[in-house]
Amino acid sequence: MLAVYDEALPAVYGYVVRRCGDRAVAEDVTSETFLAAMDSMRRPDPPTPTTAWLIGVARHKLADHWRRQARTPEPVGDTPDAGHDDWDVELDRMVAEYTLARCTPLHRAVLTLRYVDDCTVGQCAEALGRSVAATESLLTRAKHEFRTRYPHEKHPSAARGGRR
Repeated sequence: MLAVYDEALPAVYGYVVRRCGDRAVAEDVTSETFLAAMDSMRRPDPPTPTTAWLIGVARHKLADHWRRQARTPEPVGDTPDAGHDDWDVELDRMVAEYTLARCTPLHRAVLTLRYVDDCTVGQCAEALGRSVAATESLLTRAKHEFRTRYPHEKHPSAARGGRR
């Protein structure tokens, strides 16, 4: 585990912070990820620790965080700077993150798992502890909430021919 820690820590933290948009939460989830990984290493027949495996653990820990947050909502912090040169792409990303941050925690979780992490509906269901049918319904409601909250009129791309 120590051999992969130095390489995996920035990758795991980066994975989490891009999905939750809050550095303090990302630090907590990253810590939980490595604690869970150490617990796994103590079991009989432990997995081989790799960066990819740790990111999978982080995905589950982030889903756990979103489930806790859904029970006790907290205000969402500022999104981190990404440092892209292409302003239109950066602006689109910022508007999407802003819109996602305004969604309910459970909707934010399922949308992130499905469309950012590119998980199947079945994988989303497993990560969120729901049935596939319930997750499909949840995705439908989450997409509707995202579209409703998306600031079409205020976003420059909307003026260039997007939905109004």
